[in-house]
Amino acid sequence: MSPRSQPGREYVLTLSCPDRAGIVHAVSGFLVRHSGDILESKQFDDRLQDHFFMRVRFQVTDPRLGLEELRTGFGSVAEAFNISWQLYDASTPTRTLIMVSKFGHCLNDLLFRKSVGALNIEIPAIVSNHRDFEPLARSYGIPFHHVPVTRETKPEAEARLMELVDELNVDLVVLARYMQILSDDLCKQLDGRAINIHHSFLPSFKGARPYVQAHERGVKLVGATAHYVTADLDEGPIIEQDVVRVNHAQDPEELVTLGRDVEAQVLARAVEWHSESRVMVNGHRTVVFR
Repeated sequence: MSPRSQPGREYVLTLSCPDRAGIVHAVSGFLVRHSGDILESKQFDDRLQDHFFMRVRFQVTDPRLGLEELRTGFGSVAEAFNISWQLYDASTPTRTLIMVSKFGHCLNDLLFRKSVGALNIEIPAIVSNHRDFEPLARSYGIPFHHVPVTRETKPEAEARLMELVDELNVDLVVLARYMQILSDDLCKQLDGRAINIHHSFLPSFKGARPYVQAHERGVKLVGATAHYVTADLDEGPIIEQDVVRVNHAQDPEELVTLGRDVEAQVLARAVEWHSESRVMVNGHRTVVFR
């Protein structure tokens, strides 16, 4: 940034397109024409797929230029290079609906991080098929919606969820250990805007007691995976993973404690990166501009 320039409003531009010469030059030219000053720029050329990805955070010092003017101005660049793109005001928080069942470590972690300003999100609602965390939601002043789910009522429960998503203008749905399988139709409706977290033992140790199974098999790593939700159960594009080493001296309860810590950290990073437009889906994979 020039020593004479004054801080302006910040924006984030993400784009992907077939790779060809001149893309970065065209983006830079657009920013120059619109008083843009680049604060951060990252790009990735997927040579196997011949596809280009880019994320630019920039500020605009001309007070006459707002989000709509920038979007209109970038339209011609996007058309010329067949670009899929999104342009956001960097200060706008991501409206995030959190779903939870009976394990609250991820929910509690997200609520705390949001409360101290570590996550640029708004939480207009918490949805659960149980009432266990209604007092926690109330302590943060967040509306709690109890939506019970049975085999017979699942369609009505999912319809209620989508009503809340639409009514509250929700950008992102986070399954913070929400222990219900979403229908294929709901997964399609939430495509690219729902994140799930689970332990990293899958598909080896399924069921209700994965840490006991892992202990019995003498695992040496405990970890977690955060991914976008798709109709393929627990197989959506991975956003983040992490592990901690364990040994024979740790019993199943200690493995559970370690696993929950990793789950909370991995999910928080995934939510942070998504809310900052750092994650771009690339087929069955993701490009994450950290």
